[in-house]
Amino acid sequence: MSITSLRPLPSPRSSLASPSSPWHSNLSSSGVTEPIYPVAHTAERSRAVDIRIAGVTKNFAGSAALHDVNLEVRPGELLALLGPSGSGKTTLLRIIAGLAEADRGQVFFGGVDATSLPVQKRQVGFVFQHYALFKHMSVADNIAYGLQVRERANRPSKAEIRRRTLELLDLVQLPGYESRFPAQLSGGQRQRVALARALAVEPRVLLLDEPFGALDAKVRKDLRAWLRDIHERTGKTTVFVTHDQDEALELADRVAVLNRGHLEQVGSPDDVQDHPATPFAMTFLGQAARFNADIRDGRVLVNGKPTPVVAPKATIGQASLYCRPWHLKPVLAGHGHHQGIISGVRRLGSMRRIEVLQADGTKLEVEAPLVTNLSVGEEIGLDILDGVIFREG
Repeated sequence: MSITSLRPLPSPRSSLASPSSPWHSNLSSSGVTEPIYPVAHTAERSRAVDIRIAGVTKNFAGSAALHDVNLEVRPGELLALLGPSGSGKTTLLRIIAGLAEADRGQVFFGGVDATSLPVQKRQVGFVFQHYALFKHMSVADNIAYGLQVRERANRPSKAEIRRRTLELLDLVQLPGYESRFPAQLSGGQRQRVALARALAVEPRVLLLDEPFGALDAKVRKDLRAWLRDIHERTGKTTVFVTHDQDEALELADRVAVLNRGHLEQVGSPDDVQDHPATPFAMTFLGQAARFNADIRDGRVLVNGKPTPVVAPKATIGQASLYCRPWHLKPVLAGHGHHQGIISGVRRLGSMRRIEVLQADGTKLEVEAPLVTNLSVGEEIGLDILDGVIFREG
């Protein structure tokens, strides 16, 4: 069955959070029948906020996992929390879900303070990296679990539970798999079942913690497009954690970059790539070479030579200039703004990626057309064509 032929899910209703976590007894015990926070109408979605994190701080053993984090997630948005291991991504996601408490700060859903609300009243679905499926249950029973354990007064009929289960199996492209068990599924299929289970209880907000982290590269790539399609079809406000820059930039409407508990930047994939707010955002989101620069009379100089880089207003003195590989152009040795020795050449699509060893022993990368004739061990000059200026220290 084609994904485009599937019926869309019903509009989000009040329900429980997903039982897809080890805390399933907490996630599925509520009898809530009305939303705890208002749903924005279509005309309000562009200015409304579904989730607001206000001044959240969290410490573990005296070390700050999150420091004064402020973040807003819009209705229907797919937001990526991107950062390296230990940056605070999963801690923030767990605080949003109610699986962890902040030391300071507040969490709002639709303008309502949910900081003290138990997890089962937050209307969130949670998907973990390692699936958290019940091994002794069939695919259908795993998906239906959150509905089956509701209090009798709020539990759908068996026929309705089966209808919704089969509908979700169609949505996640696993029709006919209802009688199988987790051990009979591939990693990618298990993650699809985990997502279907989170969606079964019709959460308002979907939270995904490294959803593809346990899968191989090819499966990860295939599932990215699938998840984006699911998001478009369900319209769920979604926050997902990843350390993979390509994954965040490909999937998300906006990206929130975290580093050591600090929120470095929030913006569209184009914004964070083309206009990084900090040196960390610049280097984490892609290859970047750093040069010592001197700003005089509005000009940016490297090794005493002026570059075409535009200096920030009212900036003078020493600064750091960061350049992407395509901001640099190879020229004859002795020419250009910088010198080095070619230590590697490889093809990268329709370009060549040149690795250059600098005098201090560090390496940088340069992009050049395929026709460029360069050899390892050859001395080379580099012209700086563009870059981003930061004042550090």
